[in-house]
Amino acid sequence: MKKADFYRNARRDLTGPLDGVRVIDATTSWAGPMCACILADLGADVVKVEAREGEVSRRIPPFLSGHDQQISFAQATVNRNKRSLTLDLRRPEGRDLFLKLAQRSDIIVQNFRPGTFAKWGIGYEDVRAVKPDIVYVSISGYGQFGEIHDRVAYDPLAQAMSGFISMNGTPDGPPVKAPTWICDDLGGLHGAIGALSALRHRDRTGEGQHVDVAMLDAMMFQSNGFLTLGAMGLELKRMGNEIPFAVPTNTYQCRDGLVMAGVLLDTHWKVLARMAGRDDLADDPDYATIPGRMKNRAVCDAMFANWCGARTVEQAVNECAEVGIACAKVRTYAEAACDPHTHERDMLQDVPQEDGKTAQITGPAAKFSRTPTRVRSGAARLGAHTDEVLEELGIDAEARERLRSAGII
Repeated sequence: MKKADFYRNARRDLTGPLDGVRVIDATTSWAGPMCACILADLGADVVKVEAREGEVSRRIPPFLSGHDQQISFAQATVNRNKRSLTLDLRRPEGRDLFLKLAQRSDIIVQNFRPGTFAKWGIGYEDVRAVKPDIVYVSISGYGQFGEIHDRVAYDPLAQAMSGFISMNGTPDGPPVKAPTWICDDLGGLHGAIGALSALRHRDRTGEGQHVDVAMLDAMMFQSNGFLTLGAMGLELKRMGNEIPFAVPTNTYQCRDGLVMAGVLLDTHWKVLARMAGRDDLADDPDYATIPGRMKNRAVCDAMFANWCGARTVEQAVNECAEVGIACAKVRTYAEAACDPHTHERDMLQDVPQEDGKTAQITGPAAKFSRTPTRVRSGAARLGAHTDEVLEELGIDAEARERLRSAGII
């Protein structure tokens, strides 16, 4: 299918499938902002509420190169498609403005330590009192209840607590955390899924609710069943780049780089063995099935490693593609960013930043044929939309100046 064919019935008058939905993003760092980022990318009007000094994502290095201002890569990535409102939520006037904004909103996302927003008078019960059908999403390390719910938590701690780190790394090396903020990302993703599910329920019944997402729970949910295996008492071994039931699978050295390749299906094994010049193993009962290959992992792995070692990366990838064997170059992010497929899929988009210069920002993953999504605007300058949002709430210029003088905005 051509790209133009996929979008042939697209509407250009909407921001996305969530056009018309209002979200308050009262978050910091990554998990909460990622949740609101997903909703913003889907077309929601997301108002990001920040303290006057701005949230931490604005200060995380490295900063975008070639720009006149210090613009964090994190800020540019996770806070695009949002409007920025500065508000001191710890003061009564800030609380009242937040509740006024909540009355006009559909979803609230916050990821402060459990109990913090309730202490400030903007917790779920406080918002529910002025907006009964609100969808209120709370993202935290360990959840809103439970024995350790009130502990401070960050992404690596949730990775460690979930069991993930124990399985990551080489068999003879130490446990290794993920290179990305995977718990934050999954917490944000499940927060967005939860928000949309609760919104569907609200639209059907008129009932709002509190959505509680723990990064630890999200990581355990995405454990591919390992949590269940752990409950059964099964020993789980760290395997590096190998996969327990897919043999051979590994990273393999070619003449000029590495590939990730392997087989899962028995039919693919037959193709691979013959391609590698081992017709004798294609139908051998000790190799023709997954259990057999698991017992003969070293032989299978060496066979494919020898085949790859005689080829360049391009040759190995192309030859495997011709016969339907899964094989891909092990690339750097810089190499991935230069791939024409990356750009054809709009995974990098030229987006104007607050200094007027453009930067290539990661685009939304899901594609919609009828309601296309895109990075509509770069991450906003701190407080860029404060007057605009407050004016929408009926706060006139004189009142805004008083709030500004008092340090509320």
